[in-house]
Amino acid sequence: MQGYPPQQNGAFGQVRGPQPGYVGQYPGQQSYVAQPPAQAPAPAPKRLDPDSIPSPIQVIEDDKLNKGNEPFVTGVRGQVPPLVTTKFQVKDQGNASPRFIRCTAYNMPCTSDMAKQSQVPLAAVIKPLATLPLDEVRHLDHGESGPIRCNRCKAYMCPYMQFIEGGRRFQCGFCSCVTEVPPHYFQHLDHTGKRVDCYDRPELSMGSYEFLATVDYCKNNKIPQPPAFIFLIDVSYNAVKNGMVAIVCQELKTLLDYLPRENPNVASNIRVGFVTYNKVLHFYNVKASLAQPQMMVVSDVADMFVPLLDGFLVNVAESRVVIESLLDQIPDMFADTRETETVFGPVIQAGLEALKAADCAGKLFVFHSSLPIAEAPGKLKNREDKKLVGTDKEKSLFQAQVSFYSNLAKECVAQGCCVDLFLFPNQYVDVATLGVVPTSTGGSIYKYTYFQGQADQERFLNDLRKDVQKQMGFDAVMRVRTSTGIRPTDFFGSFYMSNTTDVELAGLDCDKTVTVEFKHDDKLSEETGALMQCAVLYTSCSGQRRLRVHNMAVNCCTQLADLYRNCETDTIINYFAKYAYRGVLNNPTKNVRDSLINQCAQILACYRKNCASPSSAGQLILPECMKLLPVYLNCVLKSDILHPGADISLDDRAYLRQLVSAMDVAESHAFFYPRLLPVHKLNVEGNALPVAVRDSEERLSKGGVYLLETGLNLFLWVGANAQQELLQNIFGAPAPVSHMLREIIESFRAQRSRYMKLMVVKQEDKLELIFKHFLVEDKNNSGGASYVDFLCHMHKEIRQLLS
Repeated sequence: MQGYPPQQNGAFGQVRGPQPGYVGQYPGQQSYVAQPPAQAPAPAPKRLDPDSIPSPIQVIEDDKLNKGNEPFVTGVRGQVPPLVTTKFQVKDQGNASPRFIRCTAYNMPCTSDMAKQSQVPLAAVIKPLATLPLDEVRHLDHGESGPIRCNRCKAYMCPYMQFIEGGRRFQCGFCSCVTEVPPHYFQHLDHTGKRVDCYDRPELSMGSYEFLATVDYCKNNKIPQPPAFIFLIDVSYNAVKNGMVAIVCQELKTLLDYLPRENPNVASNIRVGFVTYNKVLHFYNVKASLAQPQMMVVSDVADMFVPLLDGFLVNVAESRVVIESLLDQIPDMFADTRETETVFGPVIQAGLEALKAADCAGKLFVFHSSLPIAEAPGKLKNREDKKLVGTDKEKSLFQAQVSFYSNLAKECVAQGCCVDLFLFPNQYVDVATLGVVPTSTGGSIYKYTYFQGQADQERFLNDLRKDVQKQMGFDAVMRVRTSTGIRPTDFFGSFYMSNTTDVELAGLDCDKTVTVEFKHDDKLSEETGALMQCAVLYTSCSGQRRLRVHNMAVNCCTQLADLYRNCETDTIINYFAKYAYRGVLNNPTKNVRDSLINQCAQILACYRKNCASPSSAGQLILPECMKLLPVYLNCVLKSDILHPGADISLDDRAYLRQLVSAMDVAESHAFFYPRLLPVHKLNVEGNALPVAVRDSEERLSKGGVYLLETGLNLFLWVGANAQQELLQNIFGAPAPVSHMLREIIESFRAQRSRYMKLMVVKQEDKLELIFKHFLVEDKNNSGGASYVDFLCHMHKEIRQLLS
């Protein structure tokens, strides 16, 4: 048990004797005191030294040093991968890369009693279509009979199947059932019992691979049509006035050349269609044979239908001229509109009906600006009420206002209709309700509040380009199978479930994750470990039915110390955030916060009681790989969802809540503990980034300049005493430092799924309040504790549990 300097034994803040009184909600506690023995005179109270408590930066840097140089080889069961903040290569030798699956624990307790005692969540964050830096996932074709599977549990052929009887049968690693090997798949075994073709077959030697699926894996046993993209543009007064309509139409002319394709040398098979709307809908016929596009208006929004079948969904190359003519005309057609009311439900219904008529899956891109108050199905009223925040009724703000959208989402999923929503609101639009369809169909929500063409165009266009081009699967269904002893019991993310096992995703892109929680239903054994297999069946952008399989084996232990030695704190925090953010739908946020604190205290108290060497009760002792659990948990507790500041809107809270539910571990890490780089330490000669500093105001030097990255925003903070020469180097375009900084910003943007707009903040400027909100080790304005105070509070909770 390596401690954290300057103390040994993982002890932080040597404090003995009774805790000083702890009143109310984390006040700035002055007295985290070592109580003296009776005879000595009492020293003056002293605060816990922030330098003596675990530093996220130190842990991140140590991991880069220890794990960043060697490739991570996945052949060994139960290895904890490098942190998400470390750059590393992966060699797939039988378990899925951490880019596809990250676990909260790589050594699971053998019994449910042990799991209950430790309170460590057992979960996996799975990103099935993650893009890999170098090697692509291997494609396999097992012919007309399709992939080989276990007869009983239906697990797919993988490295955990044991061949027996000279290779004529195999025993399933998940359920132990024995299945005949089909004659065409037979192969002899070598002296170790392995098939002689083991290393030529990805499914026998790799953790991740993809099968071409046969017609039996298709809906209604027929090969699917290629998917379609439909663009639905709000042309009401606000959307035209803020420049959104003109920008979208201009950009789509270029973007149509970049629709997803399997093969870069072949044109995309995706067909496209266009609709504009305010309180009525306008469909466009853009058939190649027309001289001009034709508009058809549907004003009966109560009973939505598509007024034309032929000419609505078209091939881009064939209809190019007509499409460009349409996109040129739309901004002019609605330039003088006075219509301020919009509909929203019928817009999604229209796209859904068009995909049904074409008998294909696809994606709707909806560009929308205001609360849909026009008379139509899915009409909403303004229910913005800040007085509910902090009361027992607060949960209603996160719930949908009407059930209409959840029923519509169900229909969308059945058709493989994924919805991406781009919002341009100037006031409340009820994101909690509008977001139901995107978050149930595997779609995304993008939000540009007070959108201004000039200022926000860059961020919006980058998001749109990425969104249109990203690799994705349509009409997907995912199932997670596990070996005997554990089973998946709960799922978090953007999807729909009509039963307890199948995660249904109308769309699944390369950024989305599904988080799966496991519970024991029997004992596990140390010899065999625990296995999971995630299989995703989806339609590719060229209309091929595919089956992607990821396998993961973890160890099992009978000693709690082994569990605590093999956890991944960033993944635990990702799980806790998703669990808590779902909890606010049905519970007061205070209860959600308290239960998180309690679970965290139980995790650490169990470690202290069962794994730490004896020491005085006054010491806080944390497990080595969980020493950042308190600081990161405090960031989750202080986040705007669980502890809203006065200035955050209800829409923003709903938006962030929905966003985090499908986030991967790298993005949630930056979201809760942003990266803060001292730009004034950039060295143009060396290529390495300067070491980040901790997220606290006292770490900032007035003469410095810092770049802060949250995964959604970038800030460049300029100290009040920054020297003229430094500023010239940073803001003078030709300067080498300026050039290097621009490259760093571009590389940060490339790592994230959304485009981060850069804001320059001068110290003591008004904007600095926003910047300080992300200095998460400090106390915040809405009453969230500083890291030091929270650690003291955590220590007190642990001691109460132990006594």
